[in-house]
Amino acid sequence: MLSIIIPTLDAAACLGATLDSLAEARASGLVGEVVVVDGGSVDGTVALATARGARLVQAAQGRGPQLAAGALAATGDWFLFLHADTCLAMGWGEVAGRFMGDPAMARQAGAFALRFDSGAPQARRLERLVAWRSRWLGLPYGDQGLLLARRFYLELGGFRPLPLMEDVEFVRRIGLRRLKRLASHAITSASRYERDGWIRRSARNLVCLVLWYLGVPAGQLRRLYAGRGR
Repeated sequence: MLSIIIPTLDAAACLGATLDSLAEARASGLVGEVVVVDGGSVDGTVALATARGARLVQAAQGRGPQLAAGALAATGDWFLFLHADTCLAMGWGEVAGRFMGDPAMARQAGAFALRFDSGAPQARRLERLVAWRSRWLGLPYGDQGLLLARRFYLELGGFRPLPLMEDVEFVRRIGLRRLKRLASHAITSASRYERDGWIRRSARNLVCLVLWYLGVPAGQLRRLYAGRGR
């Protein structure tokens, strides 16, 4: 059984579309449960999640703590960690099912190819850069989804309770050779790039990544990522 774990914080505007993209796989029986881990939303996120049949878990705010809490609460043999503003492309369930059914993948993790919900040429260029980063550096980010067996997740030690870079820290423990590209797309929101500017947002993300590798604490990076630090 597959448990899909989605961290949320005031995600009512996008969560419905994300849950809709899971409907076919839920109906087929591939997805046994959707676990929405909320970090204190004050909009309609909680009501929406429960109305759509998701299990609701409350956790301390921050993707790291929320993902860890969701994994602890989930009951499936496989986990798919997914962002609240990321929809999965049609047919993703068949791709995931093949991955889960292959015994060789028991100690591997899969990530989808990234696509933005934007027709801007900047989106296509960034998608190519993300594909290169994922393939050659072994650094898929959380907005690409992450599929792996529960046993493998526990063997790796799970997500650390970090406010930022929880995905980078975790996939580094997985390692390049144990990361596989899933032959389907995760379609994520481009709103932050359109709001901040494609170049500026991409540069900020790159600076955060470099500073993380240089040892800057995640708490300080979170201020920069949110645009509140130099």
